[in-house]
Amino acid sequence: MTSWKLDETYVTVAGSVAAGRAGDGPDLVLAHGWPWSSFSWHRIIPELAKSFTVHWYDMPGYGQSAKSDNQRTSLDVQGEVFAEMLAHWDLSRPRVVAHDFGGATTLRAHLLHGCDFEKYLLMNVVAMRPWGSDFFDHVGRHVDAFQGLPLYIHKAVVSAYVGGALVSDISVEDLDALIAPWLTEDGALSFYRQFAQADERYTAEVEPYFGEVRCPVKIVWGEGDPWIPLERGRALHQIMPNAEFAAIPGAGHMPQLEKPAAAIGEALSFL
Repeated sequence: MTSWKLDETYVTVAGSVAAGRAGDGPDLVLAHGWPWSSFSWHRIIPELAKSFTVHWYDMPGYGQSAKSDNQRTSLDVQGEVFAEMLAHWDLSRPRVVAHDFGGATTLRAHLLHGCDFEKYLLMNVVAMRPWGSDFFDHVGRHVDAFQGLPLYIHKAVVSAYVGGALVSDISVEDLDALIAPWLTEDGALSFYRQFAQADERYTAEVEPYFGEVRCPVKIVWGEGDPWIPLERGRALHQIMPNAEFAAIPGAGHMPQLEKPAAAIGEALSFL
């Protein structure tokens, strides 16, 4: 069975990126969000790869990609890197599935950097202000203090933070793999660096153009999302009235791990 792997490396403007691909058919690119990595797609890749050539990568600062001091990994940079990866793969009009910050990343690539998509599925995406949380803002103001936490406390923070995105259980193995990249020395520094670099201006810049998306769109939302409530998904749908919309019962912020069969069904029925 086709499985998730990272066996490609490409050097981008933001550092080296770990990537992978599988399958045969029309090109499909997966864009993960925060604080995840491309591993977050691993339960749906095998089924998607039966119909598509599926491409994925860990964004700079995430997963197995480069993490370094003074590295810029904010949403403006991630939009540029997504455009760079499409050019690297020689993809002129792929299908795209984006989750969380992957939404803002790919919207910037499409609406500001001229990347064309064949079809576009947005899953529990960060796209509209306001986003974040009180904890998110607090960490962003005190990054130095958090970067000095002992590893065992840091692990507890990351575990609790990631667990707070879910309303249905996922396997212990999946949970461990989601948090593992943040538990190395450079991973811990990068984890808190993302809070410091988060800035709503990077969604503000692109929000006025949401009605100008140049391809069919489907918005999919975990019905119980505790991070970005369903109402935010419906509000995005109002700005993109021609888009399809579907809610996934029993899923929180991570439908692709919490309810992978339903997520696959929504994706394949559209793409």
